[in-house]
Parts: sequence; C-alpha cells; structure tokens
Amino acid sequence: MSKPIRKAILPVAGLGTRFLPATKAVPKEMLTVVDRPVVQHVVDEALAAGIEHIVFVTGRNKAVIEDHFDRQFELERTLEGRGKLKELEQLDRDTPQAGTTSFTRQQLPLGLGHAVWCARDIIGDEPFALLLPDMLHMGRNGKGCLANMVEAYAKTGGNVVSVYEVPDDQTHQYGIVGTGEKKAEGVHAITQMVEKPKPGTAPTNLAISGRYILQPAIFDLLAKQEAGAGGEIQLTDSMLKLQESEPFYAVTFDGAIYDCGSKIGFLMANVAYALSRPDIAPQFRAELQGVLAGN
Repeated sequence: MSKPIRKAILPVAGLGTRFLPATKAVPKEMLTVVDRPVVQHVVDEALAAGIEHIVFVTGRNKAVIEDHFDRQFELERTLEGRGKLKELEQLDRDTPQAGTTSFTRQQLPLGLGHAVWCARDIIGDEPFALLLPDMLHMGRNGKGCLANMVEAYAKTGGNVVSVYEVPDDQTHQYGIVGTGEKKAEGVHAITQMVEKPKPGTAPTNLAISGRYILQPAIFDLLAKQEAGAGGEIQLTDSMLKLQESEPFYAVTFDGAIYDCGSKIGFLMANVAYALSRPDIAPQFRAELQGVLAGN
C-alpha cells in the first residue's frame, strides 16, 4: 500500500522578470487573479487534495509571501471593530493552522531541481506533491488537478505527473511524455519523458503541466545531479534517472490551464476566474462585452 501524500512543495523563489517592473518589489506569486494572489489559488488546490503541510521554497525579497499566510492581528481587530465579519471569516479560512507551513531558502537561482532538493529535510522519507505556482488549473469535473492525481496515485503508486494536450507545433516548448498502457480512465503509464524535444520529434503532444507526485528517492538523485540546461539542476534529468527504477504515470488534466508566468496567461486567468464567480460574473461579462465591442 502506498504512503499517503501529506506534504507539498511550492517553489516560489523565482525573480518574475517577465513581469517587471510590477515584480520589482512585489513577488510574482503575489500578483492577484481577481482578489486572491496566484499562490493562494495554488495553496487552495493543495488543501482541497488533502495536503496537510506546505513547504514554500523562497528566495530574497519574498518575505511578503510568508506574511500573507500569517495572522495580522491589527487588520483582524479593525475588521471586527467595523463589523466586517464576512471579511474576517474569509481571512480566518485562508490562514493556515499553526505548524502546517514551512519556509526554506533557495539562496541561489539554480533551477527547479535545486529548489525541490532544498526542501528535502522538511519532506523527509515520504512521497510528496510538487505544484508550480505559475500554473493555475481550472478543472471541469469539480475536482482540482492535484485531487485527481492523488486519486490516481492511490491506484497506481509510484510517481505521477499531470499532463495536458498542447498544439503539435508547440511541443518543442514543453516537457513532453510518451505514454503506454492505460491504468485507469485518463491514467497511463509513462514510457518517455523528453524536455523540449526538437520540432517534429515529440512522442506525443502531452505536456507536463506543473503538477507532480514524487517519491523521496528523487532527493538522492538531485543531490548528485549535474547542472543541465542553463547551468541549472533540472528536475526532469533526475526524474529520468528515477524512472529507471520506479514507474511513472500520467494523469490527463480535464480543464483549462493558465500560465501566470506569462502576461497573456495571467490576463486570461483573471478573465476566466472572474467569469467563474457568481458574485461578479454578470457585471464583469457585460463590461467585457462592452470593451470587445469598442464601447
């Protein structure tokens, strides 16, 4: 029987250079999609999947992320004094319980693999989830992406990654998997993993979407991993080595994915999440239609 997935890593040390000057003083993860920071949306997904402890791998000038997930007594007292109980209840729901978050530093920008390795002592000898906070997943089946993966993991064990279809002429921009035997609906064994394959050489059009469930053996491999593309420790390189001894499975995500690390993806996420909100969708839709009509 597979060990349960209790802990998750969120690497939030990136510089966010694609959003300068906005990210000069504000971490990219704290940019808001409607009224919640991007990182809060990802934490919501993790908690909905049953994650009990979240490990944030941070860098310099990211202290505001830690502050966001802490109590703010002055603000709470002010809201209470003004009778804004709805807002106070929302803050309370969004604040993690004591001891359920950890923050560790990635002192140098040495890549995703290195960021994961920085969390090794907090994760310990148990499988864990990894969620890239740039990528927002909106599911169509009422479940979050990680919740679907945890459900698949309970059947397959091993290592699990979320994948989604991308246009064939764009496969060279992504990590692509080749798939084999079907294990369950939407779940297949992975036969290949190729990082940014040359145009026309990709085994499929299934790209890794930034959600992983990995076994702790990955930490020993990352510790020995030589720098790869860009002089960084590439997670994919260690995943390929891990695949030699442990199985990997792909769960095809049923929904929309927004890359909030890009301007277009970030803007589209705001539109999509706003339209999914009953409290603002009708007025927002009308305003949006007016903009598109040139009014």
